[in-house]
Amino acid sequence: MTDRIEVAATELRPLLEEFILWARANAPGSDPELVGPAALWHRLAFSQDLGTWKRADLRNLLLDRMPKVVEDPDAAADGMLPAVDAYLTFLSQTGRLTEGSDSLTDLQAELDEVEDEFVDLMEELLEDAEGGDEDEEEVGDLGDFEPFADELADLDTIRLRPDSELAAAAREVPLVAKARDLALWVGSGRRVGEDTLLSDAEVEEALVAVGLPKPDTDGPIAEVVPYLWNIWNLAVDLEFLEPGDANTVAVQDDTAEWPFDDDEDVLDAWMLGLHSVDYGDPELDDEDLTMALAGLTRGVLVRLLLAGGAREIEELAQELAEAAADLDELGSDAWEAVGDPLASSIDWLVGYGMVEVDGSTLRLTPLGTEGVVHLVDDADIEVDARPAIESMSAHELLALSAELPEDEADAEFAAWMRLREPGKAAEELLEAAAEDDSDALIRVQAASVVGTLGQDAIPAWQAALKQPSLRPYAATHLSQLEIEGAPEPTQDDTHWLILDMWTISAGLGRSEFVSSLRDIGPEMVSNLLEVIWKIPHAHVEELLDLISQVHPDKQVAKAARRALFKARSV
Repeated sequence: MTDRIEVAATELRPLLEEFILWARANAPGSDPELVGPAALWHRLAFSQDLGTWKRADLRNLLLDRMPKVVEDPDAAADGMLPAVDAYLTFLSQTGRLTEGSDSLTDLQAELDEVEDEFVDLMEELLEDAEGGDEDEEEVGDLGDFEPFADELADLDTIRLRPDSELAAAAREVPLVAKARDLALWVGSGRRVGEDTLLSDAEVEEALVAVGLPKPDTDGPIAEVVPYLWNIWNLAVDLEFLEPGDANTVAVQDDTAEWPFDDDEDVLDAWMLGLHSVDYGDPELDDEDLTMALAGLTRGVLVRLLLAGGAREIEELAQELAEAAADLDELGSDAWEAVGDPLASSIDWLVGYGMVEVDGSTLRLTPLGTEGVVHLVDDADIEVDARPAIESMSAHELLALSAELPEDEADAEFAAWMRLREPGKAAEELLEAAAEDDSDALIRVQAASVVGTLGQDAIPAWQAALKQPSLRPYAATHLSQLEIEGAPEPTQDDTHWLILDMWTISAGLGRSEFVSSLRDIGPEMVSNLLEVIWKIPHAHVEELLDLISQVHPDKQVAKAARRALFKARSV
């Protein structure tokens, strides 16, 4: 069923894109996004022809099918029928409502007749969602990460490999190469069919293009090549293929350049296709059995991650078989019907470079670890994943440490520093701090760490004197080290340091900021406000504005407003 949905969605996409443009001018009160699910299920369940609409089909679609698949009943109750009305009008006005359809007037009459019942059904769905047992956990599929949230949070720190290493691995991913080859075969402006994307003759050509064998079948070949359609969908995910006008698809201009030269471009492309892991789930002729094993491939990935990256295949299969039986009453039947459910999941994950098979053991690759960590993050679940110490840049170190408890941050800095000469470490940290003049926290952290390096950091501090955002720190530390010829810190330097500390304090929250102002007293704040507005600090205006809003002393708040006016007038 999954590839039927993808095929139908691909057929519909150009038409829906044209409808969205049409609706802006002709039906601005409608929400075109609500049409997509209705048009898709009309195509899947009622008509192979996108332009054939019957009253009976419309009724069944809205009252039988949509209540089962709608994601937002509230939005559907308010806007789906007007959106469908606009879509049918669009089909009629553009000549796409076929002769075999009921008239637009009859279809609109049917919409009027089902409106009350449709809204009632949506409201029932809302009531069911709101009135359900609060203690009853929502049952997900085999790929739901939420049940593992606590275990994921308790994992030891996961060290991710450097981008250069990951990009090198991604360049060798077989499935991306197959998706590229398929897209290049598609070429520019290939027309896709109404019943199937490609004719049998075209399917045979496509199989040759991607290096897949022709299946032995007496029926339509397009119905027995799900792997080809998965590669087609992957090509769309990777943006190698793009739907065009009038039921056409076309290869993107840079597809032939894969594997790209730039590591970042390579990893960006690979990440676009990451959700293709779902294509590894087994597909059966029976839709209910297929759904009973939905999420199996993600289930493999999360269990590998929890096990430290490797599991015995037989043991993993047994665990997932039990999970399928627990989640769905058809789980055991589905598992038995497939025979070897993990085969398709492992095949796809190997093809996407995420796992490797070592005898009877299944193991995450570094690329696979990177990918599953991203999937966990997409599910809004916390996991402690960090770059490998040896590949961590100074900026990555500073940004990461800002989010860690002090003892963990100190440990990261110590491990990173052991891999560098002190002078080189100082240079890298201060260069990272100079990358963004607006990032006071990174700047303060870098200065604090470099300040512990003593004489070894002198050349780095001297170089930092040339950076306006770092000069106050450099002058202060060189003065403390009693370096001959070093400039003495000026009053402006001191004011810059104060603005940095206020910026960090403001970032911690309103109460923290007010507390920091109270610590130095209203008189000192007022004195500072008379001069600090002149400092060309990235946050001076927003800090003055904030002081004017939150300072409990009205006179200080008034002085802050005057200083803000001066700063904005410069």
